[in-house]
Amino acid sequence: PDKAQAVTLPATLCGAIEKVEDFDYWKFTAAAGQSVIFHVRCQRLQDKIHDLQAHADPILYLRDTKGGVLAMADNELFADPLLVHRFEQAGEYILEVRDVRYQGNVYWEYCIEANSRPFVAGSFPKAVAPGVDTPLELSGALLPAEPKALIKLPAETRLGSTFVPVTFGDQTSNPLPLYVTNLPLTNEAAGDNNSPMTAATVEVPQVISGRIETEADLDCYSFVAKKGEKFTFEVIARRQMSKLDSFLRILNDKGAALREDDDGRFGRLTHADTWLEGWEAPADGTFTVEIRDVHLRGGLGFEYALQITRTTPYFELQVDTDKTLLTPGLSGAIFVRVVRKHGFTGEIQLHIDGLPPGVTATCGRILAGKSVDGCIVLSAAPDAGQLASDLRIHGTSTHPQGEGMPVLELADVAQPYQEYYSPGGGRGHYPVESHVVSIGAPADILAVKLSETDIHLKPGESKKIMVTLDRNKDVNQNVTLDMLYKHLDSVYANSLPEGVTIDGNQSKTLLTGNTSEGFITLKADKTAPPCEKQLGVVMANFSLNFVMKSTYSSPPVFVTVEKAE
Repeated sequence: PDKAQAVTLPATLCGAIEKVEDFDYWKFTAAAGQSVIFHVRCQRLQDKIHDLQAHADPILYLRDTKGGVLAMADNELFADPLLVHRFEQAGEYILEVRDVRYQGNVYWEYCIEANSRPFVAGSFPKAVAPGVDTPLELSGALLPAEPKALIKLPAETRLGSTFVPVTFGDQTSNPLPLYVTNLPLTNEAAGDNNSPMTAATVEVPQVISGRIETEADLDCYSFVAKKGEKFTFEVIARRQMSKLDSFLRILNDKGAALREDDDGRFGRLTHADTWLEGWEAPADGTFTVEIRDVHLRGGLGFEYALQITRTTPYFELQVDTDKTLLTPGLSGAIFVRVVRKHGFTGEIQLHIDGLPPGVTATCGRILAGKSVDGCIVLSAAPDAGQLASDLRIHGTSTHPQGEGMPVLELADVAQPYQEYYSPGGGRGHYPVESHVVSIGAPADILAVKLSETDIHLKPGESKKIMVTLDRNKDVNQNVTLDMLYKHLDSVYANSLPEGVTIDGNQSKTLLTGNTSEGFITLKADKTAPPCEKQLGVVMANFSLNFVMKSTYSSPPVFVTVEKAE
């Protein structure tokens, strides 16, 4: 503490818990009656760091200059602390940050926002409509006596999670998490709704904003269903920093539980928010959905949105990974995987927005049926400058709804995933906010040339694609050629048509030393269904570490499987 770094508040304090038993100390002056918030960001950032297998668990102590503890904070925002303190006496104080287990790592960086501005943690309602004035009741710290605000999001605000700062006079808060939807909205009414007998009846679809206001509080909402109708219930709470760890039950008109659900699976992660899909009503009647905290906690900060919809066919798209690295004159592949839900089996056309100057895109498709992967090939012009841009990748499709009914129009924005190295040599993924394309300087490979890019195969036929690499000067690393996105023996993306494979015995895919020529042989199974111009690409891979590769891609390759004679 006697070597604490002196700072003047407000300030953003950046450091790292770099080694075992590492303590960081910050010294500051506070006025009598001053309240300060110390907001730590550390653990929440670390899931997105490649190959960071052990994560920090930070803890904060506020001390006087004699070393006495005035306050401490541990797990408030997931594993990150949030400490709010009012200083009764003017003077110097010490902020201590360390790992709760006394562990350390050079990559365990943290950021502490130390200020006296309002901090909003949650709101009621949590769900809002774009383009509409919405009054909010807020929870948090250092808020006015009546913590309320009126917000109006732009009509073009993207649906889903968003973050909006709130203004209180001349002060602006931290960004408030909200759920933006165009579905009908309703708020939990005052009064008892702890049982099916006192539950409010809601129409479906509906997004309900509510609060678990006390310990052991239950919120119940009733809805009418016909036998065989399917419903989906999604809680939006913990993903938006609510304290609620939700638990749902579906009850019949006698109060008996028909279904219980806890954590939900969102993309490739399991989360504390409940997501119950495709619950089928066993009979005509009135049913009740009950929501509570799984540990029967409650109070300020336990806000939620509960979305109830009828279950319909749809799809989700996932992008592996979160970055595409281009160099002038070369291409890069973006692989997109579909998760098909509730009977959807159709073809999906891929799209991309936000390309920087000098980059063009060839957008492929995910074929109907068993196929789950498609790709988009980005190509940089030979004179493209060095720059970067965020991309928006999305897909569209249709689904028949039955005789006399309109076709269901479907769309989804793809979720990018950051790859990471998991213990034991595996390759894992964590969702991130964006996919970025960058154009760098010419690097190891200057060109990936193919003998042909329009491949036609008859069932049972094979064709060889000759591949020539233009290596940069003095580049003699081994290169592997592939049309599948792989790690070890696991395939993470395969956009080839159904029934088309790479014949490894008839291919030369390992180019050692200065070798620059190889070939890939594609083979169509005798039962391969016809397919026209499915997009693929030949990749030249340099190994960076056990998981990551530096990849240079060919121009787009189109594979056609002709109809059997």
